[in-house]
Amino acid sequence: MGIYINKGNEGFKSTRNSEYVDKSGLIAIVNATLFTRQRFSCVTRSRRFGKTMAAEMLQAYYDHSCNSHSLFADLEIASHPSFEEHLNKYPVIYLDMTRFTSGNDGSNVVGEIEKKVKEEVAATYPDVTEKSDDDLMDFLLRVAGKTGERFIIIIDEWDAPCRIYADKPQAMDRYVDWLRRMFKDVTAIQAVAGVYMTGILPIKKYKTESALNNFIEYSMVEPRKMARYFGFTKDEVIALAEKHGMDFDELEKWYDGYQIGDDMSMFNPNSVIQAIDTGRCRSFWSATGSFDAVTSYIAMNFDGLKDDVICMIGGGRVKVNPTKFQNDMSIVRSRDDVLTLLIHLGYLSFDWRRSECYVPNKEVEGELVNAIEENKWEKVVKAIEQSECLLRATLCGNTDYVAKALDAAHSENTSILSYNDENSLACVVSLAYYYARNDYHIHREYPTGEGYADLVLIPRKNVASPALIVELKCDKDAQAAISQIKARNYSQQVADYTGDILLVGINYDRQTKRHECQIERWHRN
Repeated sequence: MGIYINKGNEGFKSTRNSEYVDKSGLIAIVNATLFTRQRFSCVTRSRRFGKTMAAEMLQAYYDHSCNSHSLFADLEIASHPSFEEHLNKYPVIYLDMTRFTSGNDGSNVVGEIEKKVKEEVAATYPDVTEKSDDDLMDFLLRVAGKTGERFIIIIDEWDAPCRIYADKPQAMDRYVDWLRRMFKDVTAIQAVAGVYMTGILPIKKYKTESALNNFIEYSMVEPRKMARYFGFTKDEVIALAEKHGMDFDELEKWYDGYQIGDDMSMFNPNSVIQAIDTGRCRSFWSATGSFDAVTSYIAMNFDGLKDDVICMIGGGRVKVNPTKFQNDMSIVRSRDDVLTLLIHLGYLSFDWRRSECYVPNKEVEGELVNAIEENKWEKVVKAIEQSECLLRATLCGNTDYVAKALDAAHSENTSILSYNDENSLACVVSLAYYYARNDYHIHREYPTGEGYADLVLIPRKNVASPALIVELKCDKDAQAAISQIKARNYSQQVADYTGDILLVGINYDRQTKRHECQIERWHRN
């Protein structure tokens, strides 16, 4: 078993010996690209979304130095027509780029890759003569020409040099140039059957074009056919919850919410597995270099980015254009760049239909709040801390407290409380009710009756609290908001979800800069 070539199937064998959710259907998609012009795939997804596990699965499937039939016999791929055709049929070169960046200052990363991999290929094919001026691709072409074999090349953490050497553009550019030499040249198709690169960031752009535009890219923004293999689907997590006696509602609250392609409900797979292993839900998003980067990017506050982050913490969505980002953490020049980077890092989810991003779940929400605290946004932190008292006051019908709490939130966060429309008001009211996310499903613009309720809070399972229907007005009065709820039959539309319901009317007077609140309990007829 080699270090870089023909590593065998031990990695995937360990995965199969653990809790495993079948994602082998991804193999069929890769199989369809082999020996075609689409044989170059770059599949990028957020950290802890199974990148290495997928790479090891492909290694075990293609590697001709082992027999992996029993590892796949009970999986989805076994029923696919291409299963036997490609199973253990190729020499596989597997490169984990973190191995080469560890302890390396970037001055000779490419030289280290070339030297070590060529040495192992030469030992594997002793009958093939290497010329003194051969680079790695030259040597692979010689092997392919003599043996007729075509290589599968798998590169894990392909973008590690780009991230680690972000402040050393020459080192990063040398690495990208090496990738070009390996795969951009048309002669590469004579040596490789397929290439699968995986990492966090898509391929770096130079001006508007990818440095390796012959690669088909699959990402958190554009997953193409691989969307369902990026994370755990709702049905997969339901099955895991039933198997291990976990509360699905809790798993959903903590780890769901990623929209990947057309799938509106994708879970963070690593966090789900860790929650099952520990027997409880909590944040497994440990503070890392990416957290430090997020903290610094948010602090830049490009084009009102701070206001956008606060809006999303409050449950709102903001527009984003992900096409301008150069896929380079050292080149972040605008609000859209920051938001797009946060999508790739897994801190935000992306709705491609509406070109909007949002905070997907409680786990990530907590990390963004940590970033806000790190940046010392004291007034925002204060509003979050006071949100528990606001919820209690609402449930107790204390309208004076609710109105004064919203007054305080307004005066302390004037930049996001322009209140030009009711949508701006909804954003800040959502932030003020931040604590409610622990016990409620919170919906903005909830379709009910003859219109949309501004906010609807529906209790989570086993929460003995009433639902809340919140209607917001500007320059009218709170009673008008309550009357609108009744007139449009909002309560009847949510009655199937819960028992008691509180109707909450909130009005903001632009002239006096004061809020008015009215709360009524709705009774079934």
